[in-house]
Amino acid sequence: MTNKVEADGKEPMNEQAVANIYGSMRSDLNQLYSKITELEMEVSEHSLVMGAIQPLDPSRRCYRMIGGVLVERTINEVLPAVQRNKEGLEEVIFRLNEALERKKKEIIDFEAKYKIKIRKSDGEVKDDAGRKEGSAQGVLVGPAGGEE
Repeated sequence: MTNKVEADGKEPMNEQAVANIYGSMRSDLNQLYSKITELEMEVSEHSLVMGAIQPLDPSRRCYRMIGGVLVERTINEVLPAVQRNKEGLEEVIFRLNEALERKKKEIIDFEAKYKIKIRKSDGEVKDDAGRKEGSAQGVLVGPAGGEE
């Protein structure tokens, strides 16, 4: 790796700068994963609500939280709003997934350019691009230990 800065000033100056940029890129990737997971959970909650209120009488009253205020509405008014919110969340998830793919490609290109390899704790060296997509996630094994 060279320690020279190109004329355009966009190349990192040293190994520490490369490591900092790489760490920042990995952090951005993890933030995207977290946000996608959070929004997918919200979509799931919207689906549960829709499934629970669809079979009910449309004129039946229900309550909805809007901006921290609980308001009384009818199912007929709430159901379309919940559906629109769910569709909006799905669109945001789609765009975040596109951004995630772009970020992954950017990281892979950066790793190839600077010959970055991830060193495992047991001394094994492996290209980060060869990792499975969900390997940064934890795995729960066995029972959770108790009911909530």
